[in-house]
Amino acid sequence: MLYALLDRARAASQGLAEADRDGALIAMAESLLDQAAAILSANEKDVAAERERGTSAALLDRLKLDMDRLHAIAAAVRHVAGLADPVGRVLDGRRLGPDLEMRQVTVPFGVIAMVYESRPNVTVDAAALVVKAGSAAVLRGSASALASNRAIVRALRAGLVAAGVNTDAVQLVDSADREHVTSLLAARGKVDLVIPRGGESLIRHVVENARVPVIETGIGNCHVYVDSAADLDAAIKIVHNAKLQRPGVCNAAETLLVHADVAGEFLPLVEPGLRSAGVELRACERASRMLSGSVAASERDWQTEFLDLTLAVRVVDSADEAIAHIGRYGSQHSEAIVTRDAATARRFQQRVDAAVVYVNASTRFTDGFEFGLGAEIGISTQKLHARGPMGLAAMVTSKYLVEGEGTIRS
Repeated sequence: MLYALLDRARAASQGLAEADRDGALIAMAESLLDQAAAILSANEKDVAAERERGTSAALLDRLKLDMDRLHAIAAAVRHVAGLADPVGRVLDGRRLGPDLEMRQVTVPFGVIAMVYESRPNVTVDAAALVVKAGSAAVLRGSASALASNRAIVRALRAGLVAAGVNTDAVQLVDSADREHVTSLLAARGKVDLVIPRGGESLIRHVVENARVPVIETGIGNCHVYVDSAADLDAAIKIVHNAKLQRPGVCNAAETLLVHADVAGEFLPLVEPGLRSAGVELRACERASRMLSGSVAASERDWQTEFLDLTLAVRVVDSADEAIAHIGRYGSQHSEAIVTRDAATARRFQQRVDAAVVYVNASTRFTDGFEFGLGAEIGISTQKLHARGPMGLAAMVTSKYLVEGEGTIRS
């Protein structure tokens, strides 16, 4: 069944680059709103089932859709439709001789599979970006969002029908069976690229079992470091935003590092807003003495992407110690420093190994839409051709076109 689905996706990808892909995306966006009642009803069932299982509030927030979020999702699809076509761009070109010309141009991958957890908006983002990039999308979400994803993909495929585009350009692997993921990862020749997006166990499973090319999107163990030269008012706002705006997403802060010179003043200032929002503080011994309520941090807390209302807190003696902590425990996703010292800010930017490094700004901006890339397909923490928020530019590959006049090599 899976391989037949992949064969249909391959067939649909042929000629998709020449189709009216922007028109298809507009129709997909309209269909999402036309079928909003069915999508929200399906989503309510998913959310109710997860609530009964005891899923945390933060993870329920990742799963939940409402009319405002659905309008935002549809708007993101329209935004992608308005972006420049990533297919057919000339990356390089030169004459190799008097009668031989070479061009390197962007082309579709063909079939791109997305394996992801929870958030049903990823279903739409992935489909929009992959179709815009001229490839067929094969989508495998999590069991927790299966009803939502079924309703969403029905709407997306209805949009493709309205636009006169082969509906098999968007496919859902309609099963919660993990064996389908393993089979997908082994489908050499049928899948050109797999992108995992989710928790550590999912990403590790994909990376360790894939026989097809993978772009790894890592977990977000993100830090905010408050330097001795920080504007403490700005630091409070940044920490609260980075942790509280949406604690269940990968670019939320998980660890707060504070320079010892300002910790005694800063921690009592930042704590009330965190605690009133229900955040549990897991603090090192020094930080705990400056907080009115915390639990002792363990070694594992420094390593953990909580995706919840939990924040690890540590006092450090220098920016270099903060950088070393991030180097040991960070996930190369998004890291931030709050400081008015330009030299310290530059050192932090140069030495911290992460896809995105912020100075005096919240980590919550690590997002394809915020970066002007349109919807994103994930945050790459690897160092190959795609790093950070992956938008359209990461969804195409390239080939060389060489033209001669009966030219031969001597």
